[in-house]
Amino acid sequence: MFGLTALELARIQFGFTISFHIIFPAITIGLASYLAVLEGLWLRKKDTVYRDLYQFWSKIFAVNFAMGVVSGLVMAYQFGTNWSYFSSFAGSITGPLLAYEVLTAFFLEAGFLGVMLFGWNRVGPGLHFFATLMVAIGTLISATWILASNSWMQTPQGFEVVNNVVVPVNWFEVIFNPSFPYRLAHMTVAAFLATALFVGASGAWHLLRGNDNPCVRKMFSMAMWMVLIVSPIQIFIGDLHGLNTLKYQPAKIAAMEGHWRNEPGAGAPLILFGWPDMEAEKTRYKVEIPRLGSLILTHSLDGQYQGLSEFPREDRPDATIVFWSFRIMVGLGMLMLLLGVWSVWLRWRRNLFAPSGFLRFATWMGPSGLVALLAGWFTTEIGRQPWLVYGVMRTADGVSNHSALALSTTLIVFIVMYFAVFGTGVSYMLKLVAKGPGESGDASPSDDPGQARRPARPLSAAPDDIDPALNQGG
Repeated sequence: MFGLTALELARIQFGFTISFHIIFPAITIGLASYLAVLEGLWLRKKDTVYRDLYQFWSKIFAVNFAMGVVSGLVMAYQFGTNWSYFSSFAGSITGPLLAYEVLTAFFLEAGFLGVMLFGWNRVGPGLHFFATLMVAIGTLISATWILASNSWMQTPQGFEVVNNVVVPVNWFEVIFNPSFPYRLAHMTVAAFLATALFVGASGAWHLLRGNDNPCVRKMFSMAMWMVLIVSPIQIFIGDLHGLNTLKYQPAKIAAMEGHWRNEPGAGAPLILFGWPDMEAEKTRYKVEIPRLGSLILTHSLDGQYQGLSEFPREDRPDATIVFWSFRIMVGLGMLMLLLGVWSVWLRWRRNLFAPSGFLRFATWMGPSGLVALLAGWFTTEIGRQPWLVYGVMRTADGVSNHSALALSTTLIVFIVMYFAVFGTGVSYMLKLVAKGPGESGDASPSDDPGQARRPARPLSAAPDDIDPALNQGG
């Protein structure tokens, strides 16, 4: 297919499926915590706005949760089908970590999800709030185990290789590997930020359409507070993560910065824009700020770090992709910070909900959190190449013995099915968002025991009649 090798197709297939999957858990993590905050505020203040917002966003959470579970199952199977040699080599570590996620996080979420989605009128308010908290905690535990596994692949420790198989010797070191704390914090905060931007964009969209009610105002205001608080925190965590990456994966940092070689006695510049040329070993058309790269990465104007030309060609990641994916992430992060600062300025002027320019900006920024998250994930994973387990196992050694034809065929099937299934799911979720909170007038979720019963699956929490046109006519 297009002259690609089986290895490249296997990487593209896994990259495609994980790009779809990672969006849903990110929104699940953020919405679960948001729902817990909403219900806590409802119990404390007895303000019906918080209750109505909980009912509205719980429906969207249910759809998103279901799509996250389905997309995650496909990825799990790919470890065995497309990356069997990696599974044989490192399965003694990655297997238990994924099993721990199921035993702790998934069982916790599954156990309380039904109470959270269908138990509003069936259990007491305290127990229902407890169920919501358990689901929110479960999503965070799930992220912890997944990132422990992936971080071990980035900065492996606590193991020995015996007979060409990884053997864990210290599980504490395996889990709490050097990059794990930074990557967990960075990913979790990214999920919160992406969700805040999603919620804020939905509020801004409704305000622009004239749907100005207390629920819309409250969710938009809460989202803007979250963006203001979390975006600078994420920038700070990103800086710490970058310093950690410089220590343990210097080739990745060199690719991110488009930095090829050091000049004697001179600090490294910060290249704002350019085009890294892997063959010529230089960054073309670059726009740079002298010495700023050294100041950011070494905290010294004269500090130096390894250039990409210092690494063997076979050990270099693709700097062209990593360079630009990193800049997309950072650029969107700066726009998020701008959105938060703009919002607090308008709030100070008591004019948060009126300016159309600001509301349009907030609407367009809705998907930016997810785009930045994907760009950061590409930076992390492509920057790790050519290693599956950094410095231990190369990606080429972990792929299964499939033909390019077989992988091309399955990739095409994946693309068609994913866009059909998850495209429909996302479209349905956006229709729920477009309906808006505070329109139904329901005093409480419609889960009375005497009503017609539906199967208690997550999607049952979402309404069937979201499109008024479907209910018209004979």
